[in-house]
Amino acid sequence: MSFEGWIIITGMLVGIVCGTIGCFLILRKMAMLADAISHTVLLGIVVAFLVSNSLDGIYMLIGAASVGLLTAWFVQLLNQSGVQSDAAIGVVFTSLFALGVVLVSIYADKVHLDVNHALMGDITFVPWNTLELFGYSLGPKAVWMLGTVALINFILMWIFYKELKITSFDPQMALALGIPVTFIHYLLMGMLSLSTVASFDSVGAILVVAMLIAPGATAYLLTDRLIIMIILSAAVGVVAAVVGYYSASYWNISIAGAMAASCGFLFLLAFLFSPKHGLLFKRLSQQKLKQSEAFSEK
Repeated sequence: MSFEGWIIITGMLVGIVCGTIGCFLILRKMAMLADAISHTVLLGIVVAFLVSNSLDGIYMLIGAASVGLLTAWFVQLLNQSGVQSDAAIGVVFTSLFALGVVLVSIYADKVHLDVNHALMGDITFVPWNTLELFGYSLGPKAVWMLGTVALINFILMWIFYKELKITSFDPQMALALGIPVTFIHYLLMGMLSLSTVASFDSVGAILVVAMLIAPGATAYLLTDRLIIMIILSAAVGVVAAVVGYYSASYWNISIAGAMAASCGFLFLLAFLFSPKHGLLFKRLSQQKLKQSEAFSEK
């Protein structure tokens, strides 16, 4: 497959992996926690490198997933202690991310772990970092990692779909039904951490945040059914990746930046033209209501 094809596939997988998880974050009003975890995983990646002295994907995955869960735990702990959720996210986010930046500067400044790469990523180099088996290239490591995480997420969503759905819409009802709300919460945070780190090295934190929030928010405007929302969110992520890549090629700009901008553009279209929640639809509905009221007064 051509380099162009691998880059597009990587972007599409990021859209699918992050977009599906993002639906539950949107419903739980935890979108900004995705932003926090997508940055704090830098600390997990650095610690994993310092412990293992290796940039192998499995160590990065374990380290980042651990810090992602730690981030969620700290935020919940502060929130339960009376700190507002947004303030708790801000404190944990900045503290752990700053610690990761400091460790990179001190211990990993000569390793491919620079902060600019972590934030922006460079999906252009994905085809060069391939998985080798018995002397044969099996394709980019990023594609294999993202594909594996996507499979894990889909299996967990299929097994715990009912629990994830109920705890996202009505946690109190879930408790009354005997559903382990805390376990489901940390299960989702673990899936979020895995999804983030699988995407992190290839595309950077900015595109990860965009893919975690924008596709789910777009799908939220287009449907009221969770399963349709998940499918639409994945589809929006795929379309954003494709449109972003060809836009970047045409204008010679950052691929990750163009993909993130495409996510925002697709959300804008849904915000304006959604048949039920779109701004124009609401305006037309208000005009029709005023016309009908005026007609009834006559």
